Amino acid sequence: MTESHLPPDGHPVEVHLGLLRLRMAPEDYEVLLSMVEPMLQAIEEEGQLPADFGLDGERAERVSEEIRDEAALVIATAVTGRLDNEVIRIEVEGTGPVRIVTDPDTAADPERRREIADYIRERHQRDEELRGIAEVSGLPTDF
Repeated sequence: MTESHLPPDGHPVEVHLGLLRLRMAPEDYEVLLSMVEPMLQAIEEEGQLPADFGLDGERAERVSEEIRDEAALVIATAVTGRLDNEVIRIEVEGTGPVRIVTDPDTAADPERRREIADYIRERHQRDEELRGIAEVSGLPTDF
């Protein structure tokens, strides 16, 4: 990313959140903040995302896909420093649709999207094999 893409103050997350605050309903923005603040704090303190940052069951059901996508984009902005990340949907054989955050070039490249879908499918198959081995061995299967 060139410096011309960065906001003048060098704080892309603050710019991103500021734009969302103007665009979103106040209650939706508060939900978004409650989702991203712990992750942003972990990134600031530890320099990386926490290992587990999903939503719990009941709360997950109440959060719209739009808010989830915006939260993912805010976190991507924090990690990459880029304001041009995109959420794309990729159909993955065997697992169904998967939403991922990526850069605009990858989002627009059908070959790259296919490679990502292949990787996700292979990873899913490997996870299922490991889950089966763990079940037979009596080990936890919550991975």
